[in-house]
Amino acid sequence: MGDCHDFAQVISNLGEFCCLTVDLPGHGQTTVQQDSDYQMSNVAQAVVQLLIELNIKQCILVGYSMGGRIALYLAIHFTQHFQGVILESATPGLSSQLERDRRIAQDLKLAEQLESLNLADFIQQWYSKPLFASFVGHSDYPQAIARRLCNDPYKLAKSLRLIGLGTQPSLWKSLPKIQIPLLLIVGELDTKFVQINQMMTNSCPQASLQIANNTGHNVHFEDPFKFSQLLKDFIARLSSTYESQLQD
Repeated sequence: MGDCHDFAQVISNLGEFCCLTVDLPGHGQTTVQQDSDYQMSNVAQAVVQLLIELNIKQCILVGYSMGGRIALYLAIHFTQHFQGVILESATPGLSSQLERDRRIAQDLKLAEQLESLNLADFIQQWYSKPLFASFVGHSDYPQAIARRLCNDPYKLAKSLRLIGLGTQPSLWKSLPKIQIPLLLIVGELDTKFVQINQMMTNSCPQASLQIANNTGHNVHFEDPFKFSQLLKDFIARLSSTYESQLQD
């Protein structure tokens, strides 16, 4: 339920780099015309089209949670546009159709709640999950919630229905084929995603995993300094590799 402003502190820490933030459909200020614009393949194509319009030949892509799923899709299907991809608390999807069907049913119920409950009540209920315990305990939590209250609940509901985890095809089998470096970031308190990302690292030779201490699902918010440093280290490794290739 976040938007581009959630990365403000990280971007401030990356002052030597040019950073571009994008709100996904249903979030922040982004608006789309058709339901099909929420589908993962079309969201990915829209990101690529934006890069083309801005004359950005290649960049380093960062995606969190749902954004991480889309970033992984881009790394697989639009490799040529990216020097490297950073995935925070992301997953390649659910492996079986049964798991996907169950998740779709869960997301449909959540979408109905979004449309029927007061948004503030839904947000309080959403962040009561153990997954977000360290997020809720952060000193800047009230400001983050204030930003989330600016979202349109009907657009968020549409996002759950049309680009929720259950709707996307599994990307697990594509991990070994990825040709660009991946950095996977998870918080040590988010044990579910630590396990998922360890499996991803084992499946993808291009992937490296960083587990951030004392953080949960939302690492960039809970410890923006640590998150920024992980990004800088990854960028430095990419630059070093690129310079070595030029010398060869």
